[in-house]
Amino acid sequence: MMGAIVLLHRWLGIAFCLLFAMWFASGIVMQFVPFPSLTEAERFAGLMPVHGETRISVADAVAASGIADATRVRLIQRSDGAVYIVSGPSRQRAIRAADGNDASVKSADVALAVAQAHARQREIDASHATIVGRADYDQWSVPNGFDRHRPLFRVALGDTAGTEVYVSSLTGEIVLDTTRRERGWNLAGSVLHWIYPTVLRSNWALWDRLVWSLSLLALIAAVLGAVLGIVRIRIHKRQISSPYRGWHALHHLLGLAAMAFVLTWIFSGWLSMDHGRLFSRGQLTATEASVMNAVPDWSEASSLDRQPLSSSAGEVEWFAFNGYVYRRDRVALDRQALVRRGDAPRDGHTGFLDVHEIQALTGRLTVGCGPPSVLPDNDDYPALSAMPGAPVYRSRCGGDLWFDIDGADGGMLQRLDPSRRAYRWLYSGLHKLDFPVLAAHPRFRDVVIVGLCTLGLAFSITGIIIGWRRLRSSLAA
Repeated sequence: MMGAIVLLHRWLGIAFCLLFAMWFASGIVMQFVPFPSLTEAERFAGLMPVHGETRISVADAVAASGIADATRVRLIQRSDGAVYIVSGPSRQRAIRAADGNDASVKSADVALAVAQAHARQREIDASHATIVGRADYDQWSVPNGFDRHRPLFRVALGDTAGTEVYVSSLTGEIVLDTTRRERGWNLAGSVLHWIYPTVLRSNWALWDRLVWSLSLLALIAAVLGAVLGIVRIRIHKRQISSPYRGWHALHHLLGLAAMAFVLTWIFSGWLSMDHGRLFSRGQLTATEASVMNAVPDWSEASSLDRQPLSSSAGEVEWFAFNGYVYRRDRVALDRQALVRRGDAPRDGHTGFLDVHEIQALTGRLTVGCGPPSVLPDNDDYPALSAMPGAPVYRSRCGGDLWFDIDGADGGMLQRLDPSRRAYRWLYSGLHKLDFPVLAAHPRFRDVVIVGLCTLGLAFSITGIIIGWRRLRSSLAA
């Protein structure tokens, strides 16, 4: 039995020692440089004020889109005019606000103009902007969240930071930006850590199976090494020692020191690829989704338009919530005005859905829902609205099912059942050290993560040296 464990650990270690080192080194990089994204602050800063020009009704825009399950409509100002973006669970589409015609972006010139207008709003020099290309995928646009926007126009702004922005061909919105620094560091960070080359990640199912399998084999190698490391411990005069010499002894002792971290980190990294295999995915059931995504009577939106658009609104959105249509005017990143038919407009600190509206919806999702509560910033199961300062409401239903709903736009942020709550600790807690005591001290958390990953990297390097020597001697024989 022990001979089989030794043999398996030896050859799995040789096969995965480089992968272990790569994961620890890239994990350090990722702690400081996340994967490129367009933050909500950047997106909103790039919006132009919506013009109060003559436009078709929201109901007409929904009809023109042909989206039968539309639940949200946004009005934004593009460089080529105001545009409605009609969205539903199935798809989304852009419609010209002036005449109801299709507003998708087919021309590179239009995409370039949209990118330049966005850059001007953010005070980025785009005088030398050029179209780089139009494609479904590249290294930074492979995440599934961009599927509704493909193909994407990539525009190099030509500024000193080397900023590139991506324009959705479906809606004409800026959906992603990257800088030269982000791209460079992420090649040594997220791309390596997630095994994220474009050719592989563009096929999600293949990438999912491959990385899940590699992570599982790496976990098995780590468990076998832990068993051997414990069995081979020598204790002499209350001191732990190793029966090995040289690099093998260093590998053994570093492995014992890093054992708890390596095992929990590799295990939780494997769980990051779970995707519903062992734990729930936090998705609404079909019955819950039918309530949450119920199609409203869009003709109700016309009554909301009696309230004039704010001259400072960067975006106007009509959304369905519990059978009603609401309109929210985003007048600042952290401020909106909200109105429902028959109600007085809400602004400032009251410009959000209230507890009674949330409870009315959750009472239809399932039984046994108590009064919602506003989620504190330091909650153990955090959920944040895209709008800074907006309340997030948590409804506890039937004792073990929680719904977290965004008070700004009525979106479902989380569905937490016992399985999903356990996953939060086993993945985020163990892999990101996202525990309350560390989250309260982010600088200290950074030091702990970097220190542990450095220890793991040193341990992996000893494995690489031992593995290389073993391979060389085997080939020589």
